[in-house]
Amino acid sequence: MMEPFGADIWISSGRDVVSAGFRYPTRMAVIRLESGGLFVWSPTALADVRAEVDALGPVRFIVTPTAMHSTFLAEWRKAYPEARLFAAPHSRKRSKHIPFDADLGDAADAGWAKEIDQAVMRGNAIAEEVVFFHWRSSTVLVADLIQHFPPGWFKGLQALVARLDGMTGKEPRVPQKFRLAFTNRKAARKGLTRVMAWPAEKVVMAHAEPVRTEGRAFIGRAFRWLR
Repeated sequence: MMEPFGADIWISSGRDVVSAGFRYPTRMAVIRLESGGLFVWSPTALADVRAEVDALGPVRFIVTPTAMHSTFLAEWRKAYPEARLFAAPHSRKRSKHIPFDADLGDAADAGWAKEIDQAVMRGNAIAEEVVFFHWRSSTVLVADLIQHFPPGWFKGLQALVARLDGMTGKEPRVPQKFRLAFTNRKAARKGLTRVMAWPAEKVVMAHAEPVRTEGRAFIGRAFRWLR
């Protein structure tokens, strides 16, 4: 179900996916641009949301914020052949079967540049993520770099690993594996500087519950170790 999350932005919790043996919740966001077209971020299973998405407007842009968020891209590509599909860094290498139309970088595409900003968090050996900011709703979109799982989500050894990795705790944070994977912290700080300049009020994360107030302060806490 698509949940209104602010002016011209909706979010939806999707089906769980499994990565490296761990079960992850998913979340997508849809932004309606001034043109009436839709910008779809980190799409989840299409069958669960297609009717609601189509009711919001025509899908014009589909973006995967990291190379790992590719599970449902092919079905969206097939359903919306006229939409442009954008690849995160290394997506083309990881998902060779998916015909991307363009690549994401620090500069926003002309189709959304006046309404959505973006910054690449480079220097990470696991995944270089493109973080987005929707100006009208003051919302930051983060896929993998900030995560949080509720008590009881993992069991046994997985629960221990998740706790040591920082995937569970008081509030969402950057997991330890991602911190260690930032082998080029100078490049990462360059991206973070741009992210911290946004007047963020809210934060949508693919693998954590949304933050609805004081988003900029929240991001600052999550990346205090890098700053």
